[in-house]
Amino acid sequence: MFAVLELQDFTWLLFMLILVFTIFAGGRAAYARAQPSGTAGLRRLRRLEAKVDLILKQLGLEYQDTAATGGLSDDVKALADNPARKIEAIALYRQETGVGLKEAKDAVETYMADRR
Repeated sequence: MFAVLELQDFTWLLFMLILVFTIFAGGRAAYARAQPSGTAGLRRLRRLEAKVDLILKQLGLEYQDTAATGGLSDDVKALADNPARKIEAIALYRQETGVGLKEAKDAVETYMADRR
């Protein structure tokens, strides 16, 4: 295979390898620079949290952490109280919290088991 390649072909292959490596290394460096780290990352996170709090305050909304309040909202509990509506309870819990299917199913089933 290499016997049919000429010196010019090897030059182009080397050039392409260097180009790919340079793009890959540059992309990784840009990604690393974009990631917050250390104190700068914590300051940025605090600024973002303050901005979100201000937006919620301006809209008259209150953030309720479902994990801190027992996990399930009253609407989800009402659906979970009826075993025939368990799937609806899981779907609503996923919609409210953004968790995956397994986490939502486990949360609703835990509530239903504790209720008995």
